[in-house]
Amino acid sequence: MLGAKNDLGSLAMLIRPVPSMLEGDMEPKNLLFILSDEHNRDSLGCYGHSLVQTPHLDRLAAGGVRFDSAYTNCPICVPARASLATGRYVADIGYWDNAFPYEGRVPGWGHHLAAQGHIVDSIGKLHYRGESDDDGFTNKIIPLNVVDGVGDVMGSIRDEIPHREGMRDGVKTAGPGESTYLDYDVDIARKSCDWLKAAAAGEKTPAGKPWMLFASFVCPHPPFIAPPELYDLYPLDQIPLPVQNRVGDQPDHPAIATLRDIMCYADPFSEEEVRRVTAAYYGACTHLDLQIGKVLETLEQTGLAETTRIIYTSDHGESMGRRGLWGKFTMYEESVAVPFIMAGPDLPSAESTDDPVSLVDCYQTILEAVGEPLTEVERNELPGSSLWQVARGESLDRSVMSEYHAVASRGGSFMLRRGNFKYVHYVGVRPQLFDLAADPLETNDLAEDPTHAEELQALEAELRSIVDPDDVDARAKSDQRSLVDQHGGRETVLQRGSFVNSPVPGEDPQFRR
Repeated sequence: MLGAKNDLGSLAMLIRPVPSMLEGDMEPKNLLFILSDEHNRDSLGCYGHSLVQTPHLDRLAAGGVRFDSAYTNCPICVPARASLATGRYVADIGYWDNAFPYEGRVPGWGHHLAAQGHIVDSIGKLHYRGESDDDGFTNKIIPLNVVDGVGDVMGSIRDEIPHREGMRDGVKTAGPGESTYLDYDVDIARKSCDWLKAAAAGEKTPAGKPWMLFASFVCPHPPFIAPPELYDLYPLDQIPLPVQNRVGDQPDHPAIATLRDIMCYADPFSEEEVRRVTAAYYGACTHLDLQIGKVLETLEQTGLAETTRIIYTSDHGESMGRRGLWGKFTMYEESVAVPFIMAGPDLPSAESTDDPVSLVDCYQTILEAVGEPLTEVERNELPGSSLWQVARGESLDRSVMSEYHAVASRGGSFMLRRGNFKYVHYVGVRPQLFDLAADPLETNDLAEDPTHAEELQALEAELRSIVDPDDVDARAKSDQRSLVDQHGGRETVLQRGSFVNSPVPGEDPQFRR
């Protein structure tokens, strides 16, 4: 429902008047698409967080439209980015986990725009297969892709799943310091600013068509390290413990218990450790915001702001200790929900919408922004919808779906969000059902409440009209078994090991066996 105002105080004075052109066909304009990695939707000031300092993203929201019910289509990096690139669900394209990187096999919006003469450049993290692939970008600047063009094959082992001790170590070593990820984002911001200055000089529109810049940052993805001056912004005694963090409060669900065990989170962390990792994550969020601020400032200074629309979102969220978990991987809001902000000279200011949307909607949204119509195939086959109309107050009245088939899951999980209700289907174990209006922290599972049997059945039927969970789960596991075999079998894959974070360009991966 459009109309809820952001409580952004004096920032409202920075907003331009709402333009009168709010109906009819959109005028083609440039598009600056800013993506982050693992940014929890709640960890921004404009989404109501009382501690996290994100002034530049807050200002972007104050000058545009904030989406309060936006979701990734898979709460892990590689599949989420493949869905974003192609506008299709993971079940349709088969990029199941972090060892199935996007390589351009399924055409995406980048291919469409490049074929029509648009400059479509990327700067920063892609997490695709490799730089030589035709993945739709006309130029790729300092790209971060999967390790060795292969990725995390260990995550494709879905039977007798190996434990991941590195995940626990990442929490225990969190705190102030330096990391290659922090430095990488500074470089991404610098190169993005240089790119915009070149665009202002007319170097990015050789065909006279609007350009698209995909500026993709890596923070606040772990390691949980923040610059000391930003870490210090968040005193530990001001940080509350996450919901359902204590052992006795954690949800009693077999899929969540499996995840907690495989990731070595079953043993509790101390309250100080929880607060330290939280402060480090918040500091990384502020570091990200500072880099985005540089890019937005350059957009203004070059005079490009009046001819450029902006989208900000993230590939997935971060559990942040809720349910005793860190990382993503689940269908809880902290993991599967993402921030999503749209702004531009022809959009309203300081508005928000609760309409459920997801990353597959970016395909149509991107094409409409730069003035490209959908082909007949795109119009008939893609599940998403352009979001510019939603940003202007229309409602799509539909559900959105996410799915997960990756590390630490014995069976696939599927989420359907419609209205206030979220239904989570797990292959092989019982479902979950939450009323997000009454229970935004998802502490009251209604799936076994007989008074909600009708909602449960209706949502399951709607999910099954989109996918067959059992068939998708079987296909994913078959492809994953084949991949493990291609890499020498289980023991060879275990000997190669895994890594906690993909290295930045020029950095060697640190394997754990």
